[in-house]
Amino acid sequence: MLNRTTGEKIFAVFNYIILALAAFACLVPMLNVLAISFSSSSAAAAGYVKLWPVDFTLASYRYALGKREFLQSFLVSIRRVALGYIVNMILTISVAYPLSKDKSTFRARDYYAWFFIITMMFNGGLIPTFMTVRKLGLLDTLWALVLPGAVPVFNVILLMNFFRELPKEIEEAAYIDGASHWTTLFRIYLPLSLPSLATISLFVLVGHWNGWFDGMIYMNRPKNWPLQTYLRTILINPDLSHYQTSSEELAGLREVSERTFKSAQVFLGAAPILAVYPFLQKYFMKGLVMGSVKG
Repeated sequence: MLNRTTGEKIFAVFNYIILALAAFACLVPMLNVLAISFSSSSAAAAGYVKLWPVDFTLASYRYALGKREFLQSFLVSIRRVALGYIVNMILTISVAYPLSKDKSTFRARDYYAWFFIITMMFNGGLIPTFMTVRKLGLLDTLWALVLPGAVPVFNVILLMNFFRELPKEIEEAAYIDGASHWTTLFRIYLPLSLPSLATISLFVLVGHWNGWFDGMIYMNRPKNWPLQTYLRTILINPDLSHYQTSSEELAGLREVSERTFKSAQVFLGAAPILAVYPFLQKYFMKGLVMGSVKG
């Protein structure tokens, strides 16, 4: 390995410093929300909480986890993520595999490719999409949150390009041994494509978990709201009295303010993605870069 010059070393140091400051700037808001969620209502109201809890308490989390509305929306999001992930991954793989073939193998490849790419540039619009969902009888159902985005074309392109980067000799050897397209896909392509699959998995999980706008449009009853739609509603409406339904909850509000209550729910909403990301991080950049090299 060649020795770096003094200028290159200085440049690298400045890069590390700038990136560290940028990472810290992104981390500060979350640390503040986390500190507020663990602080007492009086400390949060007085503005004493910065990056560390003041008068540490779990009252906001106990109150949030005891709310029926929060638990209902949390379960809706879990179901949405599970169903959406299965549908998105099956359709993404089913579309990406044939589109990764050459024209000599799949003559209609270009027509299908443009069919999907055009949807990235033009869409039906909000009102036609809503009318379609309503006519299909999907309002207030989980399918309304999954089917409109069942084929994420960006993920298809990433996986398609990754498939095209795999050595053709492996596929030819499989065909010589009598393997079908399905066997080649499941026994060769998918095991070799773990970085790309992990990358699009992260996109799918985050997309479904953070989705809130479609919940507002397609769900008429609050009990069918996904978690992010519910959180947006309580963040806009700061009146906690709306959620007081029992004397026990009224007693719990003595230790909870609207600010600590919101912070606890926001962090609970972000926790599942924060827990999943470290397991996919090592595949993320590799899959993203390799999937976008070849057109």
